[in-house]
Amino acid sequence: MKVLVFLPVVGAGLLAVVPAWRTLTLWHLAMLFALAAVAWAGWLVAAFDPYGPAIQMAETRAWNVRLGSYFSLGVDGLSLAMVILAALLTLIAVMVSRRMQAGARLYFVLVLLLESAMFGVFTARDWSLFYVFWEATLIPLFFLIDRLGGANRQKAALNFFLYTLGGSVFMLVALLFLYDAAPGHSFAMADMAEGGRSLPLAMQLLIFAGLFIGFGVKMPVVPLHGWLPLAHVEAPSPVSILLSGVLLKMGAYGLLRAASTLPDAYLAMQQALVVLALMSMLYGAMLAWRQQDLKAMVAYSSISHMGVVLLGIATLNVAGINGAVTQMVAHGLSAGMLFLVVGLLYQRAHSRDLADYGSLLGRAPRFAFFVAFGLLAAVGMPGSGGFIAELHVLVGAWPRWGGWIVLPGITMLIGAAYSLRVVSRLALPGTGPAIDDMTRTETWAAAMLALGILVLGIWPAPLLRLIAGGVDQLGRVFGG
Repeated sequence: MKVLVFLPVVGAGLLAVVPAWRTLTLWHLAMLFALAAVAWAGWLVAAFDPYGPAIQMAETRAWNVRLGSYFSLGVDGLSLAMVILAALLTLIAVMVSRRMQAGARLYFVLVLLLESAMFGVFTARDWSLFYVFWEATLIPLFFLIDRLGGANRQKAALNFFLYTLGGSVFMLVALLFLYDAAPGHSFAMADMAEGGRSLPLAMQLLIFAGLFIGFGVKMPVVPLHGWLPLAHVEAPSPVSILLSGVLLKMGAYGLLRAASTLPDAYLAMQQALVVLALMSMLYGAMLAWRQQDLKAMVAYSSISHMGVVLLGIATLNVAGINGAVTQMVAHGLSAGMLFLVVGLLYQRAHSRDLADYGSLLGRAPRFAFFVAFGLLAAVGMPGSGGFIAELHVLVGAWPRWGGWIVLPGITMLIGAAYSLRVVSRLALPGTGPAIDDMTRTETWAAAMLALGILVLGIWPAPLLRLIAGGVDQLGRVFGG
């Protein structure tokens, strides 16, 4: 397991000593390690037994025995789904960065370090180690935005850093309370879960509030979302692929990991979680509808789609949690495709204004196809992974709230409205800058994501089987 986590670090070290002017060599080396990470993650999935123990391929080394902190790694189906998503999207981000010239070495080093930190978050089995990796994602992301972003990059980077760091402070305090309650007085997730379940409801609610602020900022949940639109708009587009495709999922993953630790608090806060989920879905969809900037539109739509994830978690039953995890993967693929294509369009046209992309279908048909496909997949077109995810969430929500699930349906209709508005614009006559169509490498990168979306939508069984053990375990905790 540690090979997966530290393989990108080795790649970053090698990239740091390659001459900066050899940009093609930098790209080839980064591609090699990104491909190696995908291959290793694929091997872990092949070796994983969905019907075996909950945590597999675990390894533990003493970190600070006196403190009760261990370098403990392991995976279950939920972890592996996120690991595969992180590895694939990192490969895509590197793949479409072939033309990067200025700051190429810094960029590739930071991307690989970010990949390592993401792998650490998804494989950590000790809350102190989880927190270290969680904070470690801040450093490369801050510099990726601050050094390589757009005109307002410094403001965006500072907003992102302060929001996330502020939320992490609440998370740290909550984890220290859990540590104090753990029978073994350690940060091991199993030990802290045992201690958390024994706490009175008032204390569980206090700890839940701290964890929710930390995870909710990253997710992001309205009203903790303020950093996201600006960070997405100013970040380099390959970085937006990782930011939306993987980093937002870390918050939802943290909520899922904490659920079995604070079951009484989750049950007590179930209705509040639903309200926040609906607020996020509606707010994100409405603001996405009003955007003329394509990148801002995708950023706000991500808030809405992560609201679907929160709604699935709030059901606290197997169907809803299955939908939440599937939506995490499906949104990672569709948002990754949209940020990829919009970023490539911006490189060519130096504009993100929708008005500049009239008749794109005639001028650059590959671009038009992948924009349309990504938008339709994001709103849950039948045959896409988003459709499977939203269906599971609605099935899980129906026994809990009955007719109230018409509200998520309305937000989905709003999403369809702004998506169809963009799609229709691509085919309308219009003027705009000359645009070269997607290159072969760019087309392959987008096609990989499109294939993933279709496979997940047509044949979701492998993913559902992979995550079944972890989801069933959560379902048993809540009797769902």
